[in-house]
Amino acid sequence: MARWLVVGLGNPGPAYAHNRHNVGAMAVHKLGVRGSASWKAKRLAKADTAEVRVGRFGIGVPSPDADLLVLATTRTYMNQSGIPVRNLLGDLKIRPDHLIVVHDELDIDLGQLRTKFGGGDNGHNGLKSIRAMLGTGDYYRVRVGIGRPPGRMEVTDWVLTNFAPSEKQTLTSMVSLASEAVESLVINGLEKTQSTYNS
Repeated sequence: MARWLVVGLGNPGPAYAHNRHNVGAMAVHKLGVRGSASWKAKRLAKADTAEVRVGRFGIGVPSPDADLLVLATTRTYMNQSGIPVRNLLGDLKIRPDHLIVVHDELDIDLGQLRTKFGGGDNGHNGLKSIRAMLGTGDYYRVRVGIGRPPGRMEVTDWVLTNFAPSEKQTLTSMVSLASEAVESLVINGLEKTQSTYNS
């Protein structure tokens, strides 16, 4: 049985819960719902966590070969995301190559997602913080598209806006797909997940 840490990036608290920047946290919460998980506050680690098992029959279904997924959302602001990620990896004795980070991505259109292993941070403050704390970018990413800001709107303002009512159906679909992509990474590996979910 392997163990994985799955972190959904976002800012804490109800004021940010529906922001574009929080779509990673939304997807990880969706994964918890699908696995009937119970969340607990890990105050010292600065995160909220839940556990689900994923095996050949899917999430939450008993299987002798099921892997353990520790789901987490951070209690820090985005630019300090690396602190809880480092804390949790250390506490759980999980290597970065068994870390999956789900996050928003400006350079991918709304309604699309991509998965990859490693790579740059592309200006994303959460990913920058994780690299600074871990000393590496070699972990899995599920990149959920939010698109670029319209007109001359600043990126910092755009990522802190809520999804528009007209985008809610796309958002719901996107969050579900991102949660499924995490499950696929664990069960099927990167190549098959990319062929299925990358758009």
